[in-house]
Amino acid sequence: MTDTIMTNGIKDRAGQNGYFKKGCNPLALTGRSKLQNERASINQQIIRQMRMRAGAENLLRATSNNKVCEMVGLELSYINSNLQLLMEQLEGLNSSVDVYQNIQETSSIPLIPLGLKETKEMDFSVSFKACRTPSRNDAGIETLAKYFSHMPLLESRFFSASRPMGVFFTWYDSFTGVPVCQQNPSLEKASILFNIGALYTQIGTRSNRQTAAGLQVAIAAFQKAAGVLHHLKETFTHTPSYDMSPSMLSMLIKLMLAQAQECLFEKIALSGIRNEFFSLLKMAQEAAKVGDTYDQVHQSMIQTPIKDNVPFFWSTMAQVKTNHYRSLAHYFLATALLDHQLRPSDDEDQQEKALSQAYDAMPDGRSALDILRKREERRRVGKAHLRRAVMGHEQGLRIHGLCRHLRKLDVLQDILQASHKRSLAKFNDNDREDEFTDYLEAPDIISKTEHKAEMESPMSTKVKVTDFFRRLGPLSVFSAKLRWTAPRTVRLRLEDRDLGFTLRGDPVPVQVTSLDPLCPAAVDGLKDGDYIVAVGDADCKWMVVSEVMRLLKNVDEDGIDIRVVSLMDSGLPMPTKSATYCGGIPKTYSMICLAFDDDKSPKGRKVTKKGSFLSWGVKNHLKSSSTLSLPTADYSGTLPWNKPCPTFPSSSSYNDPALY
Repeated sequence: MTDTIMTNGIKDRAGQNGYFKKGCNPLALTGRSKLQNERASINQQIIRQMRMRAGAENLLRATSNNKVCEMVGLELSYINSNLQLLMEQLEGLNSSVDVYQNIQETSSIPLIPLGLKETKEMDFSVSFKACRTPSRNDAGIETLAKYFSHMPLLESRFFSASRPMGVFFTWYDSFTGVPVCQQNPSLEKASILFNIGALYTQIGTRSNRQTAAGLQVAIAAFQKAAGVLHHLKETFTHTPSYDMSPSMLSMLIKLMLAQAQECLFEKIALSGIRNEFFSLLKMAQEAAKVGDTYDQVHQSMIQTPIKDNVPFFWSTMAQVKTNHYRSLAHYFLATALLDHQLRPSDDEDQQEKALSQAYDAMPDGRSALDILRKREERRRVGKAHLRRAVMGHEQGLRIHGLCRHLRKLDVLQDILQASHKRSLAKFNDNDREDEFTDYLEAPDIISKTEHKAEMESPMSTKVKVTDFFRRLGPLSVFSAKLRWTAPRTVRLRLEDRDLGFTLRGDPVPVQVTSLDPLCPAAVDGLKDGDYIVAVGDADCKWMVVSEVMRLLKNVDEDGIDIRVVSLMDSGLPMPTKSATYCGGIPKTYSMICLAFDDDKSPKGRKVTKKGSFLSWGVKNHLKSSSTLSLPTADYSGTLPWNKPCPTFPSSSSYNDPALY
């Protein structure tokens, strides 16, 4: 425990090993990689069960046979039960915090990491495959940050708002395992940001909190995680995945800041706490600050609909830490009153000021000076604080016993029991047998800290990268906003040392202007406004006019071949495409959806563009209509027994506009 009060001053801890900096190999059979593989397996099982349920619901709607309805209803009840079991398994994975803790720590309260979102491989480039399994260190952060920085370049060059690309991005909700599939690259960028924040939490959890350097790494990591999640919340809105909804991100930001504040408290107490009046009052308010911060996190976790998706382990852990640190605050203040009597050499005014600032209201209407001067009053008030400390520790142990995942953490139980025994022993030392009517209630301690945890915006989200597709030409010209013809080959021949056109570059690439319609190049297919992309074997997309003229200067009598492209009219109609999530589950349309009027003949059908079901974007864009969620159906009118089947998270719970 790092909150031990030292009796003989501060002693340095020598011989401590450094924290584990190497990180983990994503391909090795480590505990974390096994956990992520198990998460991916559960996600696939969830999809399989969802497909079966969608097919059963379709059959239920299509049939009027009572026997078939009864059989389908029974099958649906089995499927829903399987989905609930898978949901519990996923919650168990999110509760497996011991895998992420530092292997050298044996006396620190475990911290809560955020699991990475799972996705499917994209065939953009082999170098992007590492983004699925980043290492848990700065190299992993850099890998994700580079991919995130590449996404705007890819989006500008290939993804057009009017022309579907045909590339689907699939991500799974970190808490529910619900898949989301879109053609919009905004989903990819937001999910990568989420994983950057999650990776920071795992780095902070992994650090060795028994050393000052390890604690500093943990503090910085959790503050950066909060900064990344805040950036995600402010930049991307109307996200189709619930784990990136504003309400969930707000809770996660509070959780990361609370854990950073806890690490700050541990850093102050790392070298020991002086058994001095002012030092103990300071630590009491620092502990109260940690307790109040975790209380805010717990209040956020129990709000609807967050409580339906956050693991019970998380909310229970936040409640246990709230009681633990508030009890520590009462223990420190009680120790300050019981172990330090006011002496003539003490600064009475300073002690009175410090004690009065620790309370909103003085206990039982007493003044701070009366408590300090009278030994019996000090004992009564100190004993009241010890009583609250013992009760708080007992409450924490009781809540700890309610969660089966918490009961597996032996370190946490040992720390809670040791703190309870310490407070109870001090209470018994100051208790008298003849006291039966001491009902003084200790007031709450005002939380105060000199080192407040703040969100930190990491520079890793602004990494400079080189465009993978730079050879295609300047992004300002050769982008998805413009449509180009296929490159054409034109033979250039000189007539009286004249090419028949002039060149212009602003600055690159070079464009043909003032074309003589009777020159050989025009006859061969060159058009005014064409862009020259190659001269002979030399690529000239990035060449200025002088460099292209140098290539054309020494053209012989046979001439030279150039390759040109022409800008097409962007208003030309494009063939419509239907982009759906193929998984057997209800279709979720991206970009363009086709709706046909079945009452008319095929020749007379009208194609109507509908609003995107899952399309979403950055701030100030129109809000999308819905999110991808697990489908449900109302069986009340079709099942023989007129009772609904048990449901897995319903569509209505995910489509609640209050979430967004």
